[in-house]
Amino acid sequence: MKALITRKVGMTSTINEEGAVEAMTLLSYADHTVLAHKTEEKDGYTAIQVGTETAKKLSKSVAGHVKNAKVMPKIIREFRMTDIPEEYSVGSKINAADVFSIGDEVAVTGTTKGKGWAGTIRRHNFHRGRKTHGGNSYRRPGSIGSMYPQHIFKGTRMAGQLGHDQVTISGLRVTLIDPELKVIGVKGAVPGPKKSVVILRGVK
Repeated sequence: MKALITRKVGMTSTINEEGAVEAMTLLSYADHTVLAHKTEEKDGYTAIQVGTETAKKLSKSVAGHVKNAKVMPKIIREFRMTDIPEEYSVGSKINAADVFSIGDEVAVTGTTKGKGWAGTIRRHNFHRGRKTHGGNSYRRPGSIGSMYPQHIFKGTRMAGQLGHDQVTISGLRVTLIDPELKVIGVKGAVPGPKKSVVILRGVK
């Protein structure tokens, strides 16, 4: 399984082999435990459910679901696979430090910062109106279809919720692995605020 459940620590910089400064995002991780299997015959696809960190209390449904694994995971995610290796039996531990190596290409999935309700200038980079004689429309979006076709098309750029979207960034590379501190470094920026959950997936 070439995937990890991590939390964003923050950003720093490092110096590469050419002597140039590169931005790097630090991600912390804990050991993973296999919680359950998904099979083609029973569920229609093949995957494993993985849990990490430790929760103070679980609901009865979740506690019953992870009973066989004998853990209390705080975060549960599912990763699809073509087939499930024998070492990934329910309850087995996955050492996160052995999943990736320096130089591996990864795709990072996280939830961007939620910035609340925003107008079209901030949300879609609209231009503001002229601030000269006769101009009284500074930050309005303009026409959204009041005549033909007598309705607003779906997807029309308007004011609304900005951020808090799931975003995947591919083409990043692992630049640091520290098994003692349980920290992995990824070149570039990663979506989301500090302490948010970030999923790393290996790119073949």
